[in-house]
Amino acid sequence: MNMKLTFLGAAHNVTGSCYLLEANGGRFLIDCGLYQERSLSMRNWDPFPVSADTINAVLLTHGHLDHCGLLPKLVKEGFAGNIFCSSATAEIAKIVVMDSAKIQEEDAAFKKKRHEKEGKKGKFPEVPIYTITEAEACLPRFSGVETGQELGVHKGVTVTFHEAGHILGSTSIKIRVTQGVEERIVIFSGDIGRWNAPIIRDPMLFTEADYIIMESTYGDRDHGPEGNVAQELANVINTAKVAGGKIIIPAFAVERTQELLYHLSGLLKEDLIPNIHVYVDSPMAIKVTEIFKHHPELFDDETRLLIKQGVKPCDFPGLVLSRTVEESKALNDLKGTFIIIAGSGMCNAGRIKHHLAQNISNPQNTILFVGYQAIGTLGRIILDGAKQVRILGQVRDVRARVARITGFSAHAGKSELIKWLSALKRPPRHLFITHGDQAVSNSFASFLSQQTGWKTSVPAYKEEVVLD
Repeated sequence: MNMKLTFLGAAHNVTGSCYLLEANGGRFLIDCGLYQERSLSMRNWDPFPVSADTINAVLLTHGHLDHCGLLPKLVKEGFAGNIFCSSATAEIAKIVVMDSAKIQEEDAAFKKKRHEKEGKKGKFPEVPIYTITEAEACLPRFSGVETGQELGVHKGVTVTFHEAGHILGSTSIKIRVTQGVEERIVIFSGDIGRWNAPIIRDPMLFTEADYIIMESTYGDRDHGPEGNVAQELANVINTAKVAGGKIIIPAFAVERTQELLYHLSGLLKEDLIPNIHVYVDSPMAIKVTEIFKHHPELFDDETRLLIKQGVKPCDFPGLVLSRTVEESKALNDLKGTFIIIAGSGMCNAGRIKHHLAQNISNPQNTILFVGYQAIGTLGRIILDGAKQVRILGQVRDVRARVARITGFSAHAGKSELIKWLSALKRPPRHLFITHGDQAVSNSFASFLSQQTGWKTSVPAYKEEVVLD
């Protein structure tokens, strides 16, 4: 058996997920994500480590930016194959890369204008990684595949997508490679979700694998009890109401925004929070919410029952969708207590930066984090307790209350990651731990090695491994 695996992203870090698998003369990228850690952002502009025109196909686990955000760049550099993924992921990823291109063009123009005014040169290129036109060129390459259906992508190479429970349409990918009488199964976990999370189905468990490439975002800790999420959210809102301030929530447009709306709807229905306006200030989140309506087959039993009873899980009185820039800017003039949900989830780009700039220095306001914040991102810097932060080129004092609810995470905690491995009937030949801060991945790998005796490692960026 002769295969090779190269780690081209999410190695000793969380974002930029990208792996190259070479088998039977074929070359396949699993994910092609954007880097969101500031210290690694320059990689987004650098040429791909491998020639794009030599890649036969891309296998995409899901539609988050750190997994699909460099696909237009790959096409720009010569990739001409198919991007295989679930149908829901294809719909979501198209929206995500188009939104990313728009934000990049706007941010590049804004930075260039600001730097010219200040008479200085910025650290990063003042050009978008790819343009809207280049993102559009990527869209026809998406090919939706039914989950559970085995797909031949090359001689002796088949691929099956299975439910990962992370976001709508998210999958783990099972690759079966046959060479003569020998066969190997390689599984890429993608981002593993949580059991009993709202709206979507639980992750699928695998019983056999020779090689596993597994995420470890929360490999060193578990989340708080799931039942506390709604109560914690109610506490934050009620406290903010007493203070008379706004609640600014950076949220990923895919899944996190919809999950927030789900909980807010329930809290309002039970009169656990006051009737305040909730502004979803994210055109992408609004579009993604529509995609949710197209795929009820991906919902869990509880959500299907609510819909059957006539309940709209992501809709309620007081919900306002802000689509235009003018509608977004108008929120600056509103007084009193209300909620703004805006992207990006790690505060790296988009409308959330403008809302933070307007509101982070007011002690009446609350900045509420409900998702993972990678090291080096603006969100992580705020969450770690910085007294001052640089937003849109200006240093701002952090006087707003900073709150966090960990139970919202769409990533499995340590115990759930272990559960994901628990169904294996035999040890894998090798378990590769990726997609986590380096210390977290090392800790998780060490724990698994000691507990199971499995051969486990944490690969470095661009590390190549021969799979026998």
